[in-house]
Amino acid sequence: MGIVVNQSIKNTIITYIGFAIGAANTLFMYPHFLGDKFYGLTSYLLSSANVIFPLMAFGVHNTLVKFFSEHKSEQEQVSFLSFVLLLPMLAIVPIFILGFCFYDAIAAFSATKNDIVYDYIWQIPIIGICMAYFEIFYAWVKVHLQSVYGNFLKEVGLRILISIFLFGVYFNVISVEQFITATMIAYLISMLLMFGYANNVKKIVFSFKIPRNAKAIFTYSAFIILSGSVANMLIDIDKTMLNQYLEIEKIAYYSVAGFMATVIAVPSRAMHQITYPITAKLMTQGKHEELNDLYKKTSITLQIVGGLVFVGILVNLNQVYLLLPGNYKEGVFVVFVLGFSKYFDLILGNNNAIIFNSKYYRAVLFLGLLLGFFAITLNAIFIPLYYIKGAAIATLISITLYSIAKLLFVVLRMKLFPFTVNTIHAFVIGLVCFFLFYFWDFSFHPIVNIGLKSVLVSLVYVGLVYKANLSPEINTVIEKQLKRVIR
Repeated sequence: MGIVVNQSIKNTIITYIGFAIGAANTLFMYPHFLGDKFYGLTSYLLSSANVIFPLMAFGVHNTLVKFFSEHKSEQEQVSFLSFVLLLPMLAIVPIFILGFCFYDAIAAFSATKNDIVYDYIWQIPIIGICMAYFEIFYAWVKVHLQSVYGNFLKEVGLRILISIFLFGVYFNVISVEQFITATMIAYLISMLLMFGYANNVKKIVFSFKIPRNAKAIFTYSAFIILSGSVANMLIDIDKTMLNQYLEIEKIAYYSVAGFMATVIAVPSRAMHQITYPITAKLMTQGKHEELNDLYKKTSITLQIVGGLVFVGILVNLNQVYLLLPGNYKEGVFVVFVLGFSKYFDLILGNNNAIIFNSKYYRAVLFLGLLLGFFAITLNAIFIPLYYIKGAAIATLISITLYSIAKLLFVVLRMKLFPFTVNTIHAFVIGLVCFFLFYFWDFSFHPIVNIGLKSVLVSLVYVGLVYKANLSPEINTVIEKQLKRVIR
């Protein structure tokens, strides 16, 4: 776990720095600089791009990780990389042809409720391509166990660019309309920077020799398209569908709440950058016991760290909304509901990495398609009834069912189990800290209140976790930090 802990800590720090910048953007600059309408438009475009990007990537960012270790020689790796870099064109070319031929019809349908959407639909596939190839080049460096720079670009660099463009709006250097296009350019820049770094880590050379296992690569990629599309659909289909039923301003309110809930998943995102290739390697080598041990360690580690973040957000929630325009208060319920769905997903550890690298991935992907259809149906039912609360409820049900299905598949088919008695202990500690701190606030400015409460919650939570010795790895990190403080 040495390299896992080392790079996971670095990635976690980087990701939280990125989320701090993102918080400034989401909670202050977007609402105040862009206004509700253009903030809602930005959220809609990015969410829609995120829904289609797995299709445009053709699943090869996961394929690259799974099959890389099977190619030993330099020439085999060159042929393999060239093949997977060209595969996405099988999806990208038809999408752009259809988009060009039927743009007016697609744009008119998307703008049924909100006319402002019509002129910007063309940006969705371009952002999707940038997301796709960013992840492919990022996968190339991850298989060489170099995940930190890519994580920095994704979590910090991109958000800094967005911040610069937001300040451009504030100082009247660019208009709010130009900001939308500038956001697309920011994704293009981050993709090009990722390509440059990937080429530096291991030179990208093209070869027209088809790899020996091309059929297996193609088949796996095709199925992973379905999986990635389902996973991203469950994450972002709510915001995409809100555009069809509600005023676009509602997407802004939902996005702020969704951002706060997403912060809970940061530890998972950081750890998975390095555990994914390690999981693939253990499964290729057939090391079942080591894999089961890694499964349990990632589960309890993510539960503890994510639980602290979840409790910290909830106990400070009312103070955070005092910093926002009044209409955004509609999102309080959404934070609770989406937050719980993220927390449940956290405690499954590296569950996704295990499934995607197993021989059973096909069955689970078909199950995912069924649940993807279920998510669309639930959103179509609940959004007209309960508005943004309905979208949150639909997302909670969909993600929870999908997570339970994947968990049961790993437990029953692969005889791997992520939970221990410490899973219950960690959950109880989170509940105790929530009820201790949620129902009172200091009588200071909201920012001061948030700071003070966060420190108190962290001290109590971390102290209880350390005393209970829920995770030797986390206790070791705590002891090292205490020694540094004492020095």
